[in-house]
Formats: sequence, C-alpha cells, structure tokens
Amino acid sequence: MSATPLLDTVRDPADLRGMSLEQLEQLARELRAETIDAVAETGGHLGAGLGVVELTVALHHVFDTPEDIVIWDVGHQSYPHKILTGRRDRIRSLRKPGGLSGFCKREESIYDHFGAGHSSTSISAALGMAVARDLEGKKNEVVAVIGDGAMSAGMAFEALNNAGSFGSRLIVILNDNDMSIAPPVGAMSSYLARLISSHPYHTLRHIAKVVANKFPEPLGRLLGKAEHGLRNFAVGGTLFEQLGFYYVGPVDGHNLSHLLPVLKNIKNEHDSGPILLHVVTKKGYGYAPAEAADDKYHGVNTFDVTTGAQKKSAAAAPSYTKVFAESLIKEAQKDDKIVAITAAMPSGTGLDLFAKQFPSRTFDVGIAEQHAVTFAAGLSTQGFKPFAVIYSTFLQRAYDQVVHDVAIQKLPVRFAIDRAGLVGADGPTHAGSFDVSYLTILPNFVVMAAADEAELVHMVTTAATIDDRPSALRYPRGEGIGVALPEEGIPLEIGKGRIIREGGRVALLSLGTRLQECIKAANELEKMGIATTVANARFAKPLDEALIRQLLKGHELVVTVEEGAIGGFGAQVLCFAAKAGLLDGKTILLPLYLPDVFIEQNTPQAMYDIAGLNAPQIVSKVMGMIAPKALKLHKIG
Repeated sequence: MSATPLLDTVRDPADLRGMSLEQLEQLARELRAETIDAVAETGGHLGAGLGVVELTVALHHVFDTPEDIVIWDVGHQSYPHKILTGRRDRIRSLRKPGGLSGFCKREESIYDHFGAGHSSTSISAALGMAVARDLEGKKNEVVAVIGDGAMSAGMAFEALNNAGSFGSRLIVILNDNDMSIAPPVGAMSSYLARLISSHPYHTLRHIAKVVANKFPEPLGRLLGKAEHGLRNFAVGGTLFEQLGFYYVGPVDGHNLSHLLPVLKNIKNEHDSGPILLHVVTKKGYGYAPAEAADDKYHGVNTFDVTTGAQKKSAAAAPSYTKVFAESLIKEAQKDDKIVAITAAMPSGTGLDLFAKQFPSRTFDVGIAEQHAVTFAAGLSTQGFKPFAVIYSTFLQRAYDQVVHDVAIQKLPVRFAIDRAGLVGADGPTHAGSFDVSYLTILPNFVVMAAADEAELVHMVTTAATIDDRPSALRYPRGEGIGVALPEEGIPLEIGKGRIIREGGRVALLSLGTRLQECIKAANELEKMGIATTVANARFAKPLDEALIRQLLKGHELVVTVEEGAIGGFGAQVLCFAAKAGLLDGKTILLPLYLPDVFIEQNTPQAMYDIAGLNAPQIVSKVMGMIAPKALKLHKIG
C-alpha cells in the first residue's frame, strides 16, 4: 500500500481545487514526507521547503496556477511546489546532471514563472508581471513569496516602495520563519487576519473613510486616525502600510484552517491595490531532526530519513573555507584592527568560526551585499582592516559599491571571495565565473587567486598587509589538495608569480587551482616528448610582467589557464603582450577560460571537462596548436 495515496492522485495543481480541508491537510502530510524522502536521496535545501508545505498546498488550492502567477523568492524552498506541478516523477533527479534544478527555472516548467537562485528579486519581478497584466487588461493574480531574511535586502524594499506608488494589484506573502517580525501567533491573531482580509471589513473600512470625509476636517482626520490606529494596534504592519500596502497578518502558516480563508478573502477582494500577507512558519517544520538542528537543515547532504544523520565522506584535506577562516583568525589575533563582514552567510564563509573568537569584530549585515561593501569602506576610513567575505556570485550584486565606494577612493577593503569558479550542483546561479573579469578592469586593485590551501594562508596574510588600496583573494568551494599548511602566513611580493617547473617548448601559466591540472597536463606532454614549463601567476593584477616576458620569449606556445570568464587574466596577459610588442609571430599565446555559456549543474569535475579546463583538454589544446606548426615547418624543410 502506498504511503502517499492522496499525493499519488495529484497530476497538477488543478487536482487540489476540489479537495476538502481534511484532504488538504492529509495532502500536506504526504507532501512533507515525499519531500523529506526525496532530499534524503539527493541532498539539497530541505528546511526552507518543509517550512512552506502548507503554504504551497494552500496557494495551489486557492489560486488558478499557472494562470495566476506564483513567484518563489530564491527558489530553494520550491521542492514541494515542484512535486505538485507535474515533476514528482523527476524529483529524485534534483541537482543532478540533467535533472531538476535546485531552484525555480523557467525552462523547466510553466509553473516556474521566474528563475532565481539569489534572494530578494521576487517582488520586483512580480510587480513587472502585474503591470504587464494591467497593460494588457488581464485579471490574473500575481503572488510573490519572500522570506523574512530576503526582506533584509534593499532591493526588496525598493520594490515594495515602487509597488505602493504604482497601486497595481499585487500580493506579497512575507514568509516569516524566524519570528524576527511577528508577535505571538495564535487563534486571536489568526481571527483578526481573517477578519481584516474579508470583504465586509474592506467595505466597513471604506464606509468609515466616506463617513469621516463628511465631517468637518479636524473631526474627519480624528476618525480616520482612530480607524487606522486601532487596526495597526491590533495587527501591526505600520511599515508596510506606509509603503502603500494593505497589511494582513500575522497568520499561522502551518494551519490550513487559518491560512485558506485568508487567502480566499484576499483573492476575492479584487478592488484592492497591493496587499502584504504576513505568514509565520517554522523552517524544518514537521521533521524532528531539522527542527532540532541550529540551521534547521537549510542545506544537507544525503541522509538517513529515520535518524536524520547526514552521510558525509571523510575529507582528505580541509576545505578552502575553513583554511581561510583559521588563517584570518590567526591574523586577527596579531592585529586588533582586523574585522570581518558577511552578508547572511556566516557558516558558508567560515565566519562562524571567526565570530566565536571575535564576536565584537564580526558583522553579519543580512542579505545586503551592497551595504556590506560600503559598510566595509566606512570601517576602512577609520583605520580598521575590514575583510568583506562574500561568495563570488553574490559579490556581483554589489559591483557599483566596489567601484564607487572602494576602488575610486583607494580604500583598503579586503575582499575574500569564496566559491570562485564552478560550484557543482548549485549550477550557474552560484558559479563564481566573473569576479576576475570584473575586478581586474578596476584601477587600484590587487587581485590574487590561490593555487592551493597553503597559498591561501599566505594570501590572507598578504591582504592583511595591503593598506594603500583594495585587494581581493579568491578560492574555490570544497576541499584543498592536501598540501601541508604553514604555521604562519608570509606576505607575498605583490604582483610576483613563480615558475613551478622548467621546460623548453610549451609554457602553461595558471591562475588559481587549475595549477594542479596544468601539472598533470605537463606530465602528459612530457611523455610525448614536449618539454613543458608550468608557472603559477598568483596575481591577476598587477601582472608579473617579467615572468610573462620570460615565458613568451622562451617558448613556442604559452597557454594561460583560469577558472573564470573571458575578459579576466588571459585578457590582461594578451593586452600586456600586445602593447609590449611581444606578439611577434614567433610565439603563440593561447588563453583558456570558461566558455561563453552558463554551464548547467553537474559535478565540478564534469563541469571543468565541459569547460575544457582539465588536464586532458589542456593537452588536446596544446597539441592542436603545436602540431600544425610542426607540420608546416616540415613541409618547408
């Protein structure tokens, strides 16, 4: 007998619309169990999805999706949504090669109206869709579901402010899963939410305004203030009201008997402008191991459903993130001016370790990368040494601040860029593909890339010593290669690379952790009788011009290799070589970089195979360049 008999009957959300409350409650229980079972096999984001199971069921029951549009902010909580929207048969392919994305994706389903992966975009996108609907004279609903953490980003408030001024009908659901805004949730608050979302209340409120307008102005203002003040005293929401939204809530997001009537009232109230529904949920709800965990099982490996124990392979080497954090702690022990900043990713960046040692010198600013960068700039003006520790993909969100607030003023902010390069199962939304390109074009910057975890230790120390300009050091996700770590970091000479091994015909100049693949490629080329030099650039800016000259003058072919997009290290080397007159036709300079596509989720190894940046592809590229030249010389001879 199936453990999910009701869920088994659901082909798409239309199948939910004739269900009773009791059936929907059963469906929610089965959907939660199916989500847990699936993520136990695939790994991924679990806690956020468990927290919105009832909300997901309610939305697809009340609204006529996909004609009515539901947008999930970030999309990491969308696994239950995917199960209900015709993708249950593929749910165990989540985050696997060729499988379902771990986020919403427009190409994947007509129910995924807007792709994401980064936070705080849903209200802006939903407003655009609502305005488009109005311009076309349509009547469908547009709903944005956004978490309280994502609401900490400035973009969310920009969108709220804009939506309030436009007055278009838009429903924003604030999924408050941290109790950071809500008062206690219970029968009374749910009753009030149901009452004020109803048509009679809307009508009564309208009558109150009309009546107030009939009185002399002072008394009319007093009556209006009394109605507004009483409502906000009862249910909160003053901020959202001031932004032009009609606030409803808070509502218990796990109680369908509370949630469904409110959503139905909101849907049936067609004359209103933007509405904000405040729903309170618990991350990891309904699964005891997740509820008990500090992170509520936000992101998990595969795990045992019964115990919740995650299956982790033994690490061969410490992660780059941990090496960075421990190195920064050592530097901070020597220098009390060092402070660390994260944008809502303390554990992901390793700053949770730093915070244990230096709680007063650790600043989590929320999902606000723009603010994080300028906040760091402000600290630097007062003699502090800020390390802004931000994933490469998230630093993109603060590029103007990097340029305007840091680079132009030559402020010594240190950017520690985690998740540089391709990241595996999280796919293109989280790949660190562009930071070398967008930082090396900025005047006054030092840009470093660690080849291994030992070099990362030295680069942390180097960054701590740079006091006259901004600097950045980048490093990948995952484990190091297992080299011995130095006891203390030693500052590197700025803009100075090093030769790893000497050859004679081909030179491979690597930036970052492709160095190991370059060494493997050199070994293979040596077996073919092609003497190969391998060099570690270390710095994308400033370039080691002497090293580049040496390589170009002493080899037939020089290949630059980097874990970034076009316009980065290879482009800088090409421009220098061209301006210096080093491209004289005697030596070929070949840059290898990420291809001009977004590479879909896969294992990092497979992704770099696709990108052509692993040893076999490097060897193939080298042979493709020198073999025709050798053939041409043979014919001339």
